[in-house]
Amino acid sequence: MSTLTAPAGKVRVLVVDDSAFVRRAIIRMFDNSNDISIIDVASDGQMAIELIMKHRPDVVTLDVQMPVLDGISALERIMKECPVPVIMLSSLTGKGGDQTLRALDLGAVDFIDKGSVGGSMEINNLYKELTSKILIASRIDIKKLAGNNPAGVQAEPLTTASTGCCTDVVLIGVSTGGPPALQAILSAIPASFPAPILIVQHMPVGFTASLADRLNRICQIRVKEAQNGELAVPGTVYIAPGGLHLKLMKAGNDLQLKLDAKPEGSLHTPSVDALFESAAEACGSSVLAFVLTGMGKDGAAGALMVSKAGGRILVQSEETSVVFGMPKAVMDSVPVDGVIPLSCIAETMMRMV
Repeated sequence: MSTLTAPAGKVRVLVVDDSAFVRRAIIRMFDNSNDISIIDVASDGQMAIELIMKHRPDVVTLDVQMPVLDGISALERIMKECPVPVIMLSSLTGKGGDQTLRALDLGAVDFIDKGSVGGSMEINNLYKELTSKILIASRIDIKKLAGNNPAGVQAEPLTTASTGCCTDVVLIGVSTGGPPALQAILSAIPASFPAPILIVQHMPVGFTASLADRLNRICQIRVKEAQNGELAVPGTVYIAPGGLHLKLMKAGNDLQLKLDAKPEGSLHTPSVDALFESAAEACGSSVLAFVLTGMGKDGAAGALMVSKAGGRILVQSEETSVVFGMPKAVMDSVPVDGVIPLSCIAETMMRMV
């Protein structure tokens, strides 16, 4: 590819993939884009690093399996030597959830599973997803990725909520930037935590099981993918499976988990709103909910229901959120009980339960 300049205002993207077909397809996708320009392509990780140093792109799409230097190894070097927002793009991600989570831990903004787009890489769907994620990535402060958020910008927690209230359940809603944030929080929660924790992390089918398994290996508290009909018990974290909504119901004196696909057509499945609304109905004022980093407004409607039921709502601070969309949407929807930097969320959670 010879054109290495982009019109003013367009997001400059470097495409890294060992497949010539994929490189050509992505170039064609954005030929007439008003927002995105493909400035160059690379066929392996080593070439990618050289081109990042040379062109300083706004965003990089990076395949996982490549010759010379694979995507994970290249990402590790990129984040150390020439940090830039990276979106992982690979047909392996659906089968290799651990690879995807490793990439997110290293600082990748997000990922796209080419296998989920269709056997022939259904171009229209891939174009929409790539466009959305590239534009989000281009606005991210690279210092907030891969644990590089400087302590100096972490404001003190702002809380108005009382401590030690009766809490039957803790809820967490999170999207972009979520896996590293969840690891930071849950690794500081003891196995004896006195309430169940229910989490909606926006992820496609197949990845949430890998996320739960990985967190379970490194955390003291038990972490698992939620199953339909099981009881929610203290000292356990339940992660909503991709493709299904996680809801909470009363079953006598117990709390029971329900998984289903309703409401259908939801922008996100699982949905933070669906979890929060069901928990507000089941538990009322004994709900403690956190909305963390993420794009969009999922969680705002559910937070309103929790607030009306007397529950408490806290959000991650803007300074420590990779994307402040979801926390801001909640703050615009309800008076929150706390604005908490990531490093203080686990402590705040334990104190408030």
